[in-house]
Amino acid sequence: MGHWMRGWTARILGLGLLALLMLLPLWKVQSLVVERQGMRQAAVDQIAQGWGGEQVIGGLVLAVPTRQPVADSQGVVRTQGDVTYVLPDTASTRIGMHTDKRRYGIYEAPVFGATVELHGRFLPADIVQAREHDAASWDGNKAELRLVLGDLQGLQEVNQLLINGRPQQFTSSAASFGGSWSTVTVPVDLDALSGQPIEFAISLRLAGTQSLRALPLARSVDVTMQAPWPDPSFIGSALPAERKVDAHGFSARWHMLELNRRYGQSWHASEGRIESMVQASAFGVALYQPVDVYQRNVRAGKYGLLFITLTFVAFFLVEVLRRLRVHPVQYLLIGAALTSFYVLLLALSEQIGFGAAYAVASLSVVLIMGSYASAVLGERRAGLWLGGALAAVYAMLYVVLAAEQYALLIGAIVLVVTVALLMYLTRRIDWYATLPSVAEPAPVIMGRS
Repeated sequence: MGHWMRGWTARILGLGLLALLMLLPLWKVQSLVVERQGMRQAAVDQIAQGWGGEQVIGGLVLAVPTRQPVADSQGVVRTQGDVTYVLPDTASTRIGMHTDKRRYGIYEAPVFGATVELHGRFLPADIVQAREHDAASWDGNKAELRLVLGDLQGLQEVNQLLINGRPQQFTSSAASFGGSWSTVTVPVDLDALSGQPIEFAISLRLAGTQSLRALPLARSVDVTMQAPWPDPSFIGSALPAERKVDAHGFSARWHMLELNRRYGQSWHASEGRIESMVQASAFGVALYQPVDVYQRNVRAGKYGLLFITLTFVAFFLVEVLRRLRVHPVQYLLIGAALTSFYVLLLALSEQIGFGAAYAVASLSVVLIMGSYASAVLGERRAGLWLGGALAAVYAMLYVVLAAEQYALLIGAIVLVVTVALLMYLTRRIDWYATLPSVAEPAPVIMGRS
């Protein structure tokens, strides 16, 4: 039994257990990344409070007070206040964005300011059709036109508001739309319009953080956006019908019809199911930051166990091929040094960016590991060889992290090549042989005398 315990099989199983033990610090590092992501999101929320959050521009909707019969639990029918929404026939929105980044502590978030121009028209036929369902309770002289916005904090200025060619002014309102969005309102007397269409033109300045979406609140909706942001992420229920993206920014155009959504031209605010449909119909753009610091740290951590195992294997091959001895405690210290790379990478990347942080962290670990290998193995040449191999491993990892779309392919190829190389180097090793006994002469662990 003692003879077997000194064999290569037991040695390999022990190294495997040590490699698995390294999962614990790697898991803690990943938890730390999640924690730092949460702190970054809290910083983004602070920026949004002062500048404006993720914005939604919905255009104008017509809101008419009504009263609807409602039966209580005992079957008694009562009337309660409600609102009937009517959408315009056409709506055109032109949005020009300028972008920037704002910092809160060590964290930053993309922000934008936008000049928004809206034009549209309500048809008398749509208003009449909605009124026919609520003829007894329709209160047309108290109607409002409501401008739907995601975050009123970001409404910086209203340059123009024309209703049928006449200047008007918005007033603040406690009324919401879609269950979560804010509104500003302008009164309109439908009884005084005598069946005329309602045409509107609005020009305003809007600020927000990270994303800007639009709502298809018209029978025919046309939305155009442009911004000097080279990495847009088109989000929501519809992709743009036309788009252009280059290093200088992007431009995009959406065209939506009533047939493309799941709700009609009018409904009651009390119909809660409509709110979720309206929320799901939003579309627009997010100011995407490709492979940001935390995404790269998470992806680097996923390769942690693989690289620790490869480093253990490299030390083990030197140990086998040159008949040297490395103590399990020394393997444990090697694993600790490799794990510290991910902590150092996370800490530095928040301060100096991922690329520079990766260079500093990997160079530090390579120097530590190369020096330690020279001392443990008693050969400077072996230390240089292992340090060079580790540097190649970190260079390969950076290529995998940078190749966002081809990371899996590159990683798979590197893994197959590595396994093939290990098989080639160990093809003539007698794995049934035992390790040198304790009595046999062996190099001093911490260097030659």
